Amino acid sequence: MKLSAISAALLLLSPFAQATTLDLNLQKTMPEIEKLYLDLHQSPELSYHEKQTGQKLAKQLKKLGFTVTDNVGGYGVVGIYKNGDGPTVMIRTDTDGLPIVEQTGKPYASKVTVTNDAGATVGVMHGCGHDIHMSSFIGTAQQLMAHKDQWQGTLMMVAQPAEEVGGGAKAMLKEGLFTKYPTPDHVIGLHVSASVPAGKVSMKTEYTMASVDSVDITVKGKGGHGAYPHTTIDPVVIASRIVLALQTITSRELSPLEPSVITVGSIHGGSKHNVISDEVKLQLTLRSYNPEVRLQQIAAIKRISKGIALSAGLDESLAPEVYVHEDESIPSTYNNPAQTNVVRSAIANAIGEDNVLETEAVMAGEDFGLYGRTEQNVPITLFWLGGVEPSQYDAAIQSGTTLPSLHSSKFAPDYKKALPTGITAMSNAAVALFNKK
Repeated sequence: MKLSAISAALLLLSPFAQATTLDLNLQKTMPEIEKLYLDLHQSPELSYHEKQTGQKLAKQLKKLGFTVTDNVGGYGVVGIYKNGDGPTVMIRTDTDGLPIVEQTGKPYASKVTVTNDAGATVGVMHGCGHDIHMSSFIGTAQQLMAHKDQWQGTLMMVAQPAEEVGGGAKAMLKEGLFTKYPTPDHVIGLHVSASVPAGKVSMKTEYTMASVDSVDITVKGKGGHGAYPHTTIDPVVIASRIVLALQTITSRELSPLEPSVITVGSIHGGSKHNVISDEVKLQLTLRSYNPEVRLQQIAAIKRISKGIALSAGLDESLAPEVYVHEDESIPSTYNNPAQTNVVRSAIANAIGEDNVLETEAVMAGEDFGLYGRTEQNVPITLFWLGGVEPSQYDAAIQSGTTLPSLHSSKFAPDYKKALPTGITAMSNAAVALFNKK
């Protein structure tokens, strides 16, 4: 089996290793990968500001022999290595951190603070595990280059900025990621999990993450004195009715077999106890898997908002304004079934069937899904990499306590177990796709 050599080498330092002889290549590279992880963890950069991070990854890829282009779609990096005839396999990592003050208490915790684009001073942390993603990404590149006799084709390493704001994949694709560079035949990526123990991975075919839309609704009214509400048309009351009515879209307009979330996350209106304002602003997040459901959600929000406002006596010229932030919208992530089954089989062969779990789709979003929505119709697969220290995971299950989630200030993945697992999984998945008949 062509994967046996690379599997054995990578598993020597993995949490499920059984071999007694260390592979010298891995023995030398894993300390370097852990050092890279700690450096990345301690120096996170916010979305659209990942300059130093991009430079670090570009330097690593150049050292391995890749032809590297940086500053793609912002601070994105593309590394290309041609190893004879064969398919093009793209491996993607994201690179940006989050505006969170880290509270893990780890000796390597991020202490970075910056002034954000709004002028506020914020802490910065890799609270979504992008440091794990990047370190696994470089470790995978190292192993694939060290085992070039196991595969043929073009390896395309893509370090994508601005995932947290949904703009990085769009920007890289707009700058010709699939046209200026080899068009990939396969795209794969991983995301660390805050609910799966380190040493394991989980995945599913078809929809695995949701589409995301941000929607603003400006509800108009006719303001006045709070003591004379009959002389006004109160936008607070209209907005309140809209909030309640929106909940019936999922429960009464959409099929119960189609997942849908419509959350009103913010409502702002008024300035004083006895003043009826002229407008109220609502902020919503929408989630779904099926693109048709997304369109139904948006159409229903517009129809309901307008209908309630007009029923309150407003003129049509004062109907609510519904604005969908299309620049922030991302589609659902659809794992191509045939490709994902190849990936799953390869990873199971490498780390053991018991360490590959089936997972449910989640309503969180990831702009990775955009790579499968281009005119090239490239199959994509995103899988979850366990990040929770196993004893901590077991204790949480037994006690019924909640583990720190992604985006938590206390999220601290078990990098010593997660990194070799991620490198093992991704390297074997890539080789399987290169050799797919």
